[in-house]
Amino acid sequence: MIYKRDPRSATLWVLLISMLPLAGALLYLLLGINRYRRRALRQSRDDELDLDRPGGGEIPAEIPDALAGLAQLVGRATRLPLTCGNRIEPLVDGAQAYPAMLDAIDGAQHSIALASYIFDRRGIGQTFIDALRRAHKRGVKICVLIDDVYARLSFRSAYHPLRRSGIAVASFNPTLLPARLHAAHLRNHRKILVVDNRQGFTGGMNIYNPYWRPEDLRQAWHDLHFRIEGPVVAHLAEAFARDWFDTTGDVLDAAFWGDPPQQFQDSTWQSLARGIEAGPDETIDRMRWTFMGALHSARHTVRIWTPYFVPDQSMLAALSAASLRGVRVELLTPANNDHRTVQWAAQAHFWQVLEHGVRIFERPAPFDHTKLMLVDGQWVCLGSANWDARSLRLNFEFNVEVYDSRLCAELERLYDSIREQSTEVTRSTLIARPWPTKLRNGFARLLTPVL
Repeated sequence: MIYKRDPRSATLWVLLISMLPLAGALLYLLLGINRYRRRALRQSRDDELDLDRPGGGEIPAEIPDALAGLAQLVGRATRLPLTCGNRIEPLVDGAQAYPAMLDAIDGAQHSIALASYIFDRRGIGQTFIDALRRAHKRGVKICVLIDDVYARLSFRSAYHPLRRSGIAVASFNPTLLPARLHAAHLRNHRKILVVDNRQGFTGGMNIYNPYWRPEDLRQAWHDLHFRIEGPVVAHLAEAFARDWFDTTGDVLDAAFWGDPPQQFQDSTWQSLARGIEAGPDETIDRMRWTFMGALHSARHTVRIWTPYFVPDQSMLAALSAASLRGVRVELLTPANNDHRTVQWAAQAHFWQVLEHGVRIFERPAPFDHTKLMLVDGQWVCLGSANWDARSLRLNFEFNVEVYDSRLCAELERLYDSIREQSTEVTRSTLIARPWPTKLRNGFARLLTPVL
């Protein structure tokens, strides 16, 4: 009753506990406390990992007036400045992303920091394990962080092979610790790789075999990852360092990272970029504010590419409001999802935005795990966050906002090419669905708060 942000949620929990005192209280203990107190925040306020600092600095003159408010919003929310002189390269699917990441690991001279929600030891995962072992033998300092649910509960996790190799590996938020039992459903969904503090990789891609089908690329899952160089790499490193400290108690200082990333003056390195760290801790709601701020700032076009579309009413309202203002709002999502319940819930939400002019396209199989948002040909938001309650409230996510018309144009061309291969969902299509399908989807929609 004191801490729940949504009074409807508080009311439902009070009713459940009143009707089922023992079971309701146990469920609340396991699923209802969506707060995570970080180890870093229990230290002195002078601790170098503390985020209690002023807002995001001045708004660069290069940012269009229509997006200046968005830049100010994200700056104040993250308390990080926009960095200039960055180069951001899209890597399409595992066929491009994995070789680039492996080349960076093989070329590492000083340090490697790697965080992944899933790190499978089979197939391409074994290739990554071998590359990390070679780097370890060269004397490179390595830290690997895997979310505990996959590290502990999967027999295919890379956790134990890495540990046996002498590599520093840890699992985030151990689910079996009594002190963390209430936070067992709060997971680290970030995908971060930082090599020598000069080259970073982030996006939506796990180290997972379904993305890697060299014998038949047509069967591989789709996704977007990004190679990042320039000062914003420091934001990736900081997010990793906070998670590592929270998990292990070890501070990754300059001795681990080495020299800070440099700003580049070359005309091809013109991206203004900033990291966005969000999760069920002191960074809560940052991703929601970013998405809603982008929708309110849009004047012409919004392109959203997401595998899981199960937003709450506030996000649905923001999408509809943007469309009603005359903005062309498009959503690209997979026709064949890896989680059936999520797909059914998404389809149950479609009508609420279709009736206000939002256009929805479903990409045919194989599964598309891409997460991307593009606004007005000027702004890009890339990273690990989905358009669902889990990403917006329960998961630890990391995205990067980028102000760069050239990068945005390149990604718009990619988006548009995939949209042309996809099937548009219309209101008549939804109306024509049989009642059992509608009921199934409606029931799945009731699970939206935990999907």
